[in-house]
Amino acid sequence: MLNRKHLSSLVAVAAVAGIAAAGQAKAATELTVYTAIEADDLKRYAAAFNKQNPDIKIKWVRDSTGIVTAKLLAEKNNPKADVVWGLAATSLMLLKNEGMTQGYMPKGGDKLDKKFIDGSNPPHWTGMDAWVAAICVNTIEAKKNGLPHPKSWKDLTKPVYKGHVVMPNPNSSGTGFLDVASWLQLFGEKDGWAFMDGLHQNINWYTHSGSKPCRQAGSGETTIGVSFAYRGAKVKNKGAPVDIVIPSEGIGWDMEATAIMAGTKKLDAAKKLVDFTVSKDANIIYNSVYAVVAYPGVAQPVKNYPANVGSAMIDNNFEWVASNRMAILKEWQKRYDSKSEPKK
Repeated sequence: MLNRKHLSSLVAVAAVAGIAAAGQAKAATELTVYTAIEADDLKRYAAAFNKQNPDIKIKWVRDSTGIVTAKLLAEKNNPKADVVWGLAATSLMLLKNEGMTQGYMPKGGDKLDKKFIDGSNPPHWTGMDAWVAAICVNTIEAKKNGLPHPKSWKDLTKPVYKGHVVMPNPNSSGTGFLDVASWLQLFGEKDGWAFMDGLHQNINWYTHSGSKPCRQAGSGETTIGVSFAYRGAKVKNKGAPVDIVIPSEGIGWDMEATAIMAGTKKLDAAKKLVDFTVSKDANIIYNSVYAVVAYPGVAQPVKNYPANVGSAMIDNNFEWVASNRMAILKEWQKRYDSKSEPKK
């Protein structure tokens, strides 16, 4: 039977344990992270981060690039996000210009390829990986419909392809936006819109996802899907009858990047997350999804990834793209949105 002295000691120990547990619970921090990373990759990214930072929980807010960008801009005066992890660099440039991001040089950021880091001191965003445009062609459907393989962007405006092409809506999809922005740079603004007028005649529908056109080409829902190269390789690696075409005029590209939102009340935890996003460990994970990553020497060859991607990437004027984003999207919406899939 416990005497009063022993009972007092146990109560004291229990109280200390309770205070310690409460302190640990209080130490756990929840970061609200906005992202356009493919949904099937989020768990792996978070698990790798949490292995090193078990006291920080990520609350994901995920959607396509255009929708996340619009949401962030709409919340400018009442921001909800602490960090953006995995959004187009051109979107983050726009947010930076609006005063919505905070400069921070993450630990190890100096090891990144200079193309993947904002030029400000300290930088407002750091890149993760690059994704590039490509055309996915279902070889069985193309043969069945008597369609030649397109070799260029302009080939897609030929009457033979009418009703056989699907591409992403740039207001929703970062891939769709990099396509439109690259065409305006490749062909000039007047001829770029003229090209899209011709392409629109052959478009069956516009999707709200950059990967969906290639997935639909892989399943035979469409013959030709304008998408991005890694998704094409992924679909082909699963056995789909898909050829990946890199158009002769060149291809648009963008970076997935990360930034801290200005005014976050969880700055220390946000910095830890951004430190992780530029690490070699994180870049190895990115390479499982993208062939081009920010950390030099990490990227390994990807099966069925087109060999000529590097030489086809256009000299992208990211500042021009970011500055003109809203005007480009407004014009595209006015001209072509009638063929967009309904939003779910």
